Amino acid sequence: MVDAAARKGVTLQVREFSQSTHTAEDAAAAVGAELGQIVKSLVFVAPEADGSLEAIICLVSGPTRVDLTRLAAVAGKPSVRRATAKEAHELTGFVIGGIPPIGHAKALRVIMDPDLDRYPILWASAGTPTAVFAVPPETLQMLSDARVAPISEEPPHNPGAARG
Repeated sequence: MVDAAARKGVTLQVREFSQSTHTAEDAAAAVGAELGQIVKSLVFVAPEADGSLEAIICLVSGPTRVDLTRLAAVAGKPSVRRATAKEAHELTGFVIGGIPPIGHAKALRVIMDPDLDRYPILWASAGTPTAVFAVPPETLQMLSDARVAPISEEPPHNPGAARG
């Protein structure tokens, strides 16, 4: 993963922790960041006509969930689903909880939610459940060759909320 960044002229400083950074909440606590600064690298698959699966890595902020309908539309696929743990490992070369946004076993399509642009610095997994690295959103997009597109769920509408 560090080598993948170096090939694009970027030096990453990986921080290792004794405690797990497996979840976005764990990672935020470990680095002292807001939950929204944590990049989740989520693996989805789109079934192909020949029975194979195309992997799609979705980069979203810590509290965000991917909207499957939006993702399918952005990816130009009739349907997508979350990859199983086994599929995620086989497709990326990493285990869930440590999947980085770059440096996968083979080139994969990456889609980055624009919500990540809200922060000057993001924290992403460095390939294990106990390691992370800091990166500006524009550098993350460049390193991952990500397409930026809205793939997150809309916040729930609350008709009882006060209006101002």
